[in-house]
Amino acid sequence: MFFNKEELQKLLKEKGVKSQEDMQSLLRELTKEVIETLYDGELTNHLGYSKHKQSGSSSGNAKNGRGKKKVNSHFGEINLEPPRDRQSSYDPKIVKKRQKDITVIDTKIISMYAKGMSNRDISMHIYEIYGIELSAESISNITNTVIERAKEWQSRPLETLYAIVFMDGMVVKLRKDGVVSNVTVYVILGIDLEGNKSCLGLYLAETESAKYWLNVMNELKTRGVEDVLIFSVDNLKGISEAITAAFPKAEIQKCIVHQIRNSLRFVPWKERKTVAADLKLIYTAVNEKQAKEALNEFAEKYNSRYPHIARSWNNNWAELSTFFKYSQDIRRLIYTTNPIESFHRSIRKVSKNKSIFPTEDALLKLFYLAIQDIEKRWTQIIRNWATIYSQLLIYFEERVIKYVD
Repeated sequence: MFFNKEELQKLLKEKGVKSQEDMQSLLRELTKEVIETLYDGELTNHLGYSKHKQSGSSSGNAKNGRGKKKVNSHFGEINLEPPRDRQSSYDPKIVKKRQKDITVIDTKIISMYAKGMSNRDISMHIYEIYGIELSAESISNITNTVIERAKEWQSRPLETLYAIVFMDGMVVKLRKDGVVSNVTVYVILGIDLEGNKSCLGLYLAETESAKYWLNVMNELKTRGVEDVLIFSVDNLKGISEAITAAFPKAEIQKCIVHQIRNSLRFVPWKERKTVAADLKLIYTAVNEKQAKEALNEFAEKYNSRYPHIARSWNNNWAELSTFFKYSQDIRRLIYTTNPIESFHRSIRKVSKNKSIFPTEDALLKLFYLAIQDIEKRWTQIIRNWATIYSQLLIYFEERVIKYVD
């Protein structure tokens, strides 16, 4: 049973749907009706005559009332009444005789959605496999059951201490109040003291400011984060002030890769390779002193043509040079937000069919499902973590020991 928008609004009003519990009850009712309608269709095909006739045309078989059956669904327990035939030769396919759980189709639909399939493609796929016709709206209703789980995930408790936290964003198109605009979804990844990586949360923002980032930092604290050793972030507006206000002991490393991209933005193509090679002498220097000398030499060479480059590096030097104090293992880990860049590529693979997200819930739904899928593949701890941890323990001994059992 499928409804257009007006029919659905009428049904919701008639059923008095005002809460999540009311909605679950209605969905159980609709699921029961759909399955029993499919039951009747199966039995009619099996008997070879319509439901209005009393007996089979030549088989001698006929309908013989209904049985009772309880099954579990995503909407709770449903009491079904499967039809019976006199010869007991009818073998239902939609919900088999001894089947007690019907969440499998919903689970498959959600899994396909998580892989980036469109609602229409999922509908066609389900029909090919199960012979069940589901509208795109029905698929959307099924995947919407994920939203509550996504919201619970977004507010779940976190670790008290993270060794490293990465923050960066990706731009998507979102329809809001009938207008399509670019918004940034900021992803926060954390590495705990055991070297395990996880996504701590998603944050949607149309603008950047210290106030916005402070709200994000405070939310992390509300969820249980008491300390972060190192933040690896892009040069986001207001981010450093917010981190310092919320986690005053945390060190901040701004992403070198983003800094290079910004530096080369206004350099002509024919000179980019040369300028990039000279910038490399800065961030690959043995220590901060040599890096600063390389930056000064760069400024002397290019200030007449590209004064903005050296100025930007100097203005952000305190947070661009943080990684020089550490070993190569830690440097490689924190000098860039590449772990999130890789994460974003995985997200884009499943969101490529969503050129425009119709709602924030639709965006949260897909991102959450994609994250669950991505994190299943994060089975290994960070490379060389034993060495990295032992060095972090020396640098931040008092802070780490406080949280180690």
